[in-house]
Amino acid sequence: MDIKVKDKVNQRHVGRNLQRIRVYLGMKQEALASDLGVSQQEISKIEKQDEIEDGLLTKIAEVLGISTDVIKDFDVEKAICNINNYKDATISPGAIATVYAHNQQINPLEKVVELYERLLKSEQEKIEILRECIKQGK
Repeated sequence: MDIKVKDKVNQRHVGRNLQRIRVYLGMKQEALASDLGVSQQEISKIEKQDEIEDGLLTKIAEVLGISTDVIKDFDVEKAICNINNYKDATISPGAIATVYAHNQQINPLEKVVELYERLLKSEQEKIEILRECIKQGK
């Protein structure tokens, strides 16, 4: 019985990892769904799955700008440790510092800018459609 509990704890839950990374990046399910061409409900289902099909996982990783391995092997404890190491790292002249967060570093600001640009483009397209409708209506 104890071995089963240990195995259960050591099992990875790729959907939950995806959710944590998405939240860390500040991305809503709706935005991820839009980028993938699926519904928000589908993203919710995916995030509840223990495993995610490799092709879909690859598409998700591309949208998030990370590798599939980061999603598969995401470990909250390691991420927190990396963040703390990154925050605690001080570099003085002549010193050598290694920051382990570099391997999993994700720039959420870039994602926000990308999302904003997509939203802006969408709004501009809507305005053009409305202008065309007004022209045709007169």
